[in-house]
Amino acid sequence: MTDAEQSEMTLKNAQKAMQAGDFASAAAMAQAVLDRQPNDPDALYIAAVCARYESRHSDAADRLAELKAVAPDFGRAFQEEGHLKRKLGDTSAALRAYELATRFNPALLASWNAQADLNAVFGNEEAAASARDQAERLKALPRELLAVTNYVHEGRIFRAEEIARAFLQRNPTHVEGMRLLADIGTRLGVHEDADFLLESAIELEPDNIQLRLDFIKILRKRQKFSEALEQARALVEREPGNPLFQSYFAIESMQAGDFDIALAYFDKVLETLPGDSATLVSRGHALKTYGRTEEAVLSYQAATRSTPGQGDAWYGLANLKTYRFTDQELSALKAQSIDPDLDRMARIHVAFALGKAYEDRSAHDKAFEAYELGNRLKHQTVRYSTDQMHAEFNAQKTVCTSELFAAKAGKGFDAPDPIFIVGLPRAGSTLIEQILASHPDVDGTLELPNILSMAHKLRGRKQLTDRERYPRILSEMSAEQLASLGKDYIESTRIHREGALFFTDKMPNNFRHIGLIHVILPNAKIIDARRNPMDCCWSGFKQLFAEGQEFTYSLDDIGNYYRGYVDLMDHWNSVLPNGRILKVQHEDVLDDLEGQVRRLLDYCGLPFDARCVDFHNTERAVRTASSEQVRQPINRAGLEQWRPYEAHMGPLKAALGPDLTPE
Repeated sequence: MTDAEQSEMTLKNAQKAMQAGDFASAAAMAQAVLDRQPNDPDALYIAAVCARYESRHSDAADRLAELKAVAPDFGRAFQEEGHLKRKLGDTSAALRAYELATRFNPALLASWNAQADLNAVFGNEEAAASARDQAERLKALPRELLAVTNYVHEGRIFRAEEIARAFLQRNPTHVEGMRLLADIGTRLGVHEDADFLLESAIELEPDNIQLRLDFIKILRKRQKFSEALEQARALVEREPGNPLFQSYFAIESMQAGDFDIALAYFDKVLETLPGDSATLVSRGHALKTYGRTEEAVLSYQAATRSTPGQGDAWYGLANLKTYRFTDQELSALKAQSIDPDLDRMARIHVAFALGKAYEDRSAHDKAFEAYELGNRLKHQTVRYSTDQMHAEFNAQKTVCTSELFAAKAGKGFDAPDPIFIVGLPRAGSTLIEQILASHPDVDGTLELPNILSMAHKLRGRKQLTDRERYPRILSEMSAEQLASLGKDYIESTRIHREGALFFTDKMPNNFRHIGLIHVILPNAKIIDARRNPMDCCWSGFKQLFAEGQEFTYSLDDIGNYYRGYVDLMDHWNSVLPNGRILKVQHEDVLDDLEGQVRRLLDYCGLPFDARCVDFHNTERAVRTASSEQVRQPINRAGLEQWRPYEAHMGPLKAALGPDLTPE
């Protein structure tokens, strides 16, 4: 029996002992687990509960502090804190703890009931009634769905999925079951399944507002911006003065590129809810994307003043790259970083922002400590595996051979429109896109998900039992099938274009699917954006991505990923026709901008245009982390930013290996 299996069995026995009222035995078993695994959340929780029942109140508080530090979003930790504070007579603190418990896990019935009771004691009948309504709603749920909700919010997604699927097999038209399974699908990245489930549920209950809101979110994740906008428009037309609907409409207008409408509706929300920090942050994002940086700063700052724990406001400022925190803001950031009630995502945002604040002050050890904390907390939430990455890359190399490409030559859809820019994030791809999008014949779009979605579809439903179905299926597809896929890509991306002959697709992870791109779009251009490995990996490590890029939250993971990327690109270059892929080294662009611009345009078959050299003057929405940097003239500020952190770079250098690390 492994240590993990032994711990699991011990904790199950501890839970049985607690249920039997034998708290001393349960506490001893929890401690046995903690002796081996000091940060085990379940063991810390059991230890805290036992300490409360045994009236060891100081020990209970200590265990809860440890638990909240290692699992900031663990709702039952805050529920247990509420029980402890209530026992000690601190009803105000108890109420606050119960409120946090249901924010992190809305399936905690005891916390809703406690809120109803305590709010009634405090004379806040409206809040008491609201809590009672929530409790009644939970009581009305089938017990399986209550368990699903609980597992989802405790991060036990696969167990939640198992129960939800079994429930829906017995109750195929249960709307809340469909909604919960869609939520699970979204969390697992299976957005198409979530889309289908929500659309089906809405047909059953067209007036269910929560379904509509969830549907808008999944449409946005799938970059179906026009459909999401129409859904949001329908809600705001239904209740024009509803600030929640106004907010959704503003966000979807922003995603669809209508920034004037977005900003107008954010302002409408703020008229009703002055100082609403979430709206101020969203407004800041819109202003940043639109290039109105000074106004974005003011919006983010207003959010931090309104709600100091609004982590994404602090990170919004840091992510401008050009913003420097004041000493007063640094003090506020440090205070937030030790707030025990901050949720995990806010804690992550604050850590990355704190890293930027220290870095700007050349306090590099403190900056690394902050970046490392943010990455460690984020890494706990992802499912990335280096072994799985290697298996995926090896499958591409095994299947996508020169023989396959020779057999598929002349097939696919012959459109020359797409210019794919691939590589790792933070490798200079936004700069290349900005250069090309400054040409009148090129539309700059987004990091389009279409190729990744296509690959996911080709993998089919048996992704665990037949992992290599894709790319193996490429060898089985007919010319008509390949051409159909290529045409679908062109048609489905048309919404992002403005009528130019060519368009960019800057999804960096498409380098994993160059074989697919080549056989369905043989005339598409493919540009490999390459940057010094240490600079690229360090820049990725200190960047908190909106979603995806799960390999970036560990120096070991990102180093291994970079090495795998180089190896796979070597494979593509060896099996594809010579010159099929253009490699653009970021440092070469900095050294010889005009020369590399001409090289890029020649490869794309475009005439030289001086606007591409003056790319920083091009006005367009830029949605990536480099948005402010590409609005400035070329500079070398990003070179060797890892050097001051060299003492901490051992894991990265080891993962990259000697061929990719500098002397």
